[in-house]
Amino acid sequence: MSTTTNTPKTQGRTEVTDVAHTRRHGDETKPSWKTTELFVYVAAVIGVLIASNVVGDGAADNGADYFAADKAWWFITLLTIGYLVSRGLAKSGSRSHDSDPRTAR
Repeated sequence: MSTTTNTPKTQGRTEVTDVAHTRRHGDETKPSWKTTELFVYVAAVIGVLIASNVVGDGAADNGADYFAADKAWWFITLLTIGYLVSRGLAKSGSRSHDSDPRTAR
């Protein structure tokens, strides 16, 4: 950017000033506890656990359980895998601005 100053001492001189505007990007994506996907994951896990506890044998009194604990933990495992994949995809597009030579690519 160049500016012309018209003070008595600098009549007609042109000053060149360089102003560098750098935008600082974060080193990483948003922390997981600040994202909605963590809250959705936690709510889904709690929902599965509650459903597993509430759903019984359908008033048949034959001891059968339609949503047993092993099914509940299977669904929680699937939810966890989905959550980990979503966090991995969120972090895959972020760039690191680390200047540590030990982590150079």
